[in-house]
Amino acid sequence: MTVAERPADKHASWRGRAESAEADRTSAETDDAESIKELRSQSRRLLGWMMRPHKKAIGFLCGILVVQNFTSMATPLLVMFGIDHAIPAIGERDDYSVLIAIAVTFAAVAIVKYVCVRLYIAQSAKVGNAMLYALRNRVFRKFQALSVSFHERFTSGRVTARQSSDMEAIREMTENGVDDLVLAGLNVVTITIVMLVLDPLLAAVSLMTFPLMLLLGRWFSRVSALAYRRARETVALLIVYFVESMGGVRAVQAYRREERDRELFADLNTDNRFAQAKGHQQNAFMSGGMRAIGHLATVVVLLFGGWQVMQGNTEVGVLAAFLLYMKRFFDPLNELVQFYNVLQSATSALEKLSGVLDEEVEVPEPEEPRAIERPSGELRFANVRFQYREDHVVLPGLDLLVPGGQTLALVGATGAGKTTIAKLVSRFYDPTAGSVALDGVDLRDLSEQDLRENIVMITQENFLFNGTIAENIELGSPGSSRDRIVEAAEVVGAHEFIESLPEGYDTHVRKRGGRLSAGQRQLVVFARAFLADPRVLILDEATSSLDIPSERLVQRALRTILADRTAIIIAHRLSTVEIADRVLVLEQGRIIEDGRPADLIDHGGQYATLHRQWEDSLV
Repeated sequence: MTVAERPADKHASWRGRAESAEADRTSAETDDAESIKELRSQSRRLLGWMMRPHKKAIGFLCGILVVQNFTSMATPLLVMFGIDHAIPAIGERDDYSVLIAIAVTFAAVAIVKYVCVRLYIAQSAKVGNAMLYALRNRVFRKFQALSVSFHERFTSGRVTARQSSDMEAIREMTENGVDDLVLAGLNVVTITIVMLVLDPLLAAVSLMTFPLMLLLGRWFSRVSALAYRRARETVALLIVYFVESMGGVRAVQAYRREERDRELFADLNTDNRFAQAKGHQQNAFMSGGMRAIGHLATVVVLLFGGWQVMQGNTEVGVLAAFLLYMKRFFDPLNELVQFYNVLQSATSALEKLSGVLDEEVEVPEPEEPRAIERPSGELRFANVRFQYREDHVVLPGLDLLVPGGQTLALVGATGAGKTTIAKLVSRFYDPTAGSVALDGVDLRDLSEQDLRENIVMITQENFLFNGTIAENIELGSPGSSRDRIVEAAEVVGAHEFIESLPEGYDTHVRKRGGRLSAGQRQLVVFARAFLADPRVLILDEATSSLDIPSERLVQRALRTILADRTAIIIAHRLSTVEIADRVLVLEQGRIIEDGRPADLIDHGGQYATLHRQWEDSLV
């Protein structure tokens, strides 16, 4: 089966959705010349950034390769002198001095070449690892700096691909074959010069096949670039789907999706197989073509050179040197074709990574941040307009003042804008228009450190990191003592269940806190937030995963946690809302009711209706 005969795609719709959802502007799935040109420009800039700190080391490596190239050029010349001068000297005068000198020179050249190869391998590995180290750190920091909106459309699978398969492709390039690339270029120049000096006519005949080689190389460069971009993209989609499937393995097994997932993964794997096969077919054609051109050139040189020798126009040693030079001319080029696979794969990886690094930070750090010396926690929304998409306005123009120390609850139907308000206060997004201010300072003017110290958001995801319970609580205030960690757990009601665990606070929570129940994980997150001691605390459905006894325990703790700090509570369970000083009822991003919980119930409006429905659900 050829590449063109690949089977029909039974899951094209998933692939279309996946590729669209990724919104990865670095995926060169288009043949548009300007887009490809821009991608190449980005990758060159990134490569330049990687190489810049190592200019001296790279210059030293290039010097080693130049010396190594001269050792390769010397051996055919030594063979030529041996045939044309050493052997006649022995036959005519029984003089072995020339042959001995050539042998000693051969040994010296071999030693120099050995030293060069050893030095190059050791130093190039050191430089390559240093460049990858810097690149990995830069990519990781960039992913951290990018806003929540970027991560919502750029899945974890594709992030994993950037830090795994793409980095691996670049590592292969830096470790394997760069010397072939440089030496091939040096060989073309130096061998051409040497052959022209030795015998211009024979050199001209030898280089007659050079235009064929250039045409073949030009074709291969054009078609293989597209093939390897496609190969990198299919690998990325494989990783994306694998991460998604394994991340949701419980749902897969619960709904018996194993067979469908296997089919879909096999289909994506087939895509990758055919993309890789296309690249290998092109490589085989290029490699075979280069070898054929090399053999053709050798035959031409042998025939013409032999005729020249018989005519007395050149010497046997010169012909032998030419034949050796032809081998040194074409063999590195054949190796270069093999390296070109790695080079194209690395180029595609550089394009994708440079695309990520060139992403604009939608929530940028201020150039001249302002400080808040003694924040009271006052929040002000001034004519805030926000939309996730151009055709969908979530907040049409919100004006809201939350005094410092007030506990504000937001209620309303799904899509009313509650979570959007919380995300704007946390500065996961910036308003499309208007401003959100903390104590009179626009959040866009606060440094990231000040923002995160003063505003903490707890969601229903209750994410725990791999480590112990104590380590997860300590994240709220790194470096806290064990006494402070225990105190935080006691305040939120988590101490009792933690002490009952086999290793207490040193119990390992396992991946994503899998060792704990949903309620226990949430209590640990509450303890973390209490230890952080922010001026503004946001609870976005933070008690939704708790059972009734745990919720009552947490509600008692919340009164302590929320004391003397501003709080925004989003909850469908109105038992949590009851501890609020003030309730806002939202509808399509607008405030339709505003007041104390008891007053709104007495008023008989929408909140009263929601409260009655909630009470009925408890019966």
